[in-house]
Amino acid sequence: MEATVAERGQITLPKAVRDALGLSKGTILKVELEGSRIVLRKSVDDAVSRARGRFKLEGFASTDAAMRAVRGQGADDGDADR
Repeated sequence: MEATVAERGQITLPKAVRDALGLSKGTILKVELEGSRIVLRKSVDDAVSRARGRFKLEGFASTDAAMRAVRGQGADDGDADR
């Protein structure tokens, strides 16, 4: 696949690439140089930030309580492994 650099330095990613990676308008990409290569990486933070606040923690007093339950720790185990 190829992409042409436009007058203002913009490129259009091929539709097959956008579809395969789930890229849509507003998706943030990290741009890195590796030698003479340009590497584009989908920002993980972008997906996380869009999902933040959309889910309820039903049955838990706090995020910390929910995380302890997921990790299988009791309320008094709190910071034991830190």
